[in-house]
Amino acid sequence: MRNVNIGIIGFGTVGAGVVECLLRNGALIAERTGILPVIARVADLDITSDRGVVPPAGSLTTDVSEVLDNPEIDVVVELVGGTGVAKQFVLRALANGKPVVTANKALLAGHGAEIFAAADKSTADVYYEASVGGGIPCIKALREGLVANQLQEIVGILNGTCNYILTRMEEELADFGQVLAEAQAAGYAEADPSFDVDGIDTAHKATILASLAYGKWFGMDPFHVEGIRAVTLQDIEYAAELGYRIKLLAIVKETGGAVQMRVHPALIPVRSLLGHVAGVFNAVWVRGDTVGQTMYYGRGAGREATASAVVADIVDVARNLKSDSHWRVPAFRPHNGFRRVVPMGEITTRYYVRLQALDRPGVLALVTGILGEHRISIASVTQKETNQPSVPMVILTHQAAEHEMQAALRRIGELAEIGAPPVCFRIEDLD
Repeated sequence: MRNVNIGIIGFGTVGAGVVECLLRNGALIAERTGILPVIARVADLDITSDRGVVPPAGSLTTDVSEVLDNPEIDVVVELVGGTGVAKQFVLRALANGKPVVTANKALLAGHGAEIFAAADKSTADVYYEASVGGGIPCIKALREGLVANQLQEIVGILNGTCNYILTRMEEELADFGQVLAEAQAAGYAEADPSFDVDGIDTAHKATILASLAYGKWFGMDPFHVEGIRAVTLQDIEYAAELGYRIKLLAIVKETGGAVQMRVHPALIPVRSLLGHVAGVFNAVWVRGDTVGQTMYYGRGAGREATASAVVADIVDVARNLKSDSHWRVPAFRPHNGFRRVVPMGEITTRYYVRLQALDRPGVLALVTGILGEHRISIASVTQKETNQPSVPMVILTHQAAEHEMQAALRRIGELAEIGAPPVCFRIEDLD
């Protein structure tokens, strides 16, 4: 039996979950792996508040040096979050030759290249399964399980808060503002929800997946990012009538060596695998040239789910230490997996467009004329009869270029016959 001493930095929600998991299942892990993870130090500025779990006697400390500079600590677990002191802690641990386990997607998205360079220099492991998808082993799938594949497409529902809001809007016929307020009251959304509902959290996770798939640590710059604030109950209802659901998607797609990277709401078929992902759950759908379609599904956040992934990483690192095989799975290995990143204006997809149009002859002809001038072909038009002076008009298009659609929408929005700015969402058929 090999004892591996664990030093945890950050005793918040996830840190407490990791401690709880190790205390509860440490013996089971030892039976399965021959490795006993020992909680040696837990560092936090607050070591008096009740977290619902009590670390081993003598392990709590307010001095992070007892983790980072302690020769008895074998593995450093960074659970502070953010990109400030967390980055300093990770780099210091690596400089000391200590392998690092982290759940910090913002840190990796913004500073991954620097961290992996430091890991390369020190030859210490960096594992980060919990940074994407909570307890879903999607990082392990990309780094190991699908290593034989050219990855053609990754589509993910990666933010539980957004998925919870959109699910409740559909199920309860409630508008965005109402559901967001209730989600905040229930603790499913932060007091300032921008990080989630504006797509930033999803983009952080998506850039990690894209980088692993295509061999360059991209950071955030290549991503087109939109959130869900523009999704209305009216759009949810129209989408349902047309056989779709609206989800916030991370989309990474390769065609002929060119890679698309985008985060935005999209209509997806109700009967698709991702169309069934509801509530706070996450899923990552991956298509490889050899394996075909695979999907990874589960809780994308929370104390227990994230702790599960962190502890799995601890065990992987401990196995490497036991067998003296550090860098068995490198933190990140650059490779030539793409030719260029596709600018957003060049992507082609189908579109859902909703207009508020005056109920008078010739309006539809004006709209279709503009779409035609921009080489946008219409698949269907829905316009319900009302006794109001203006009516909603919903148009689904065939494949069209993004820059043409945006130009057409600007012109349509300038028409006197259109009473509100056009609403437009992309359609992903996932075939």
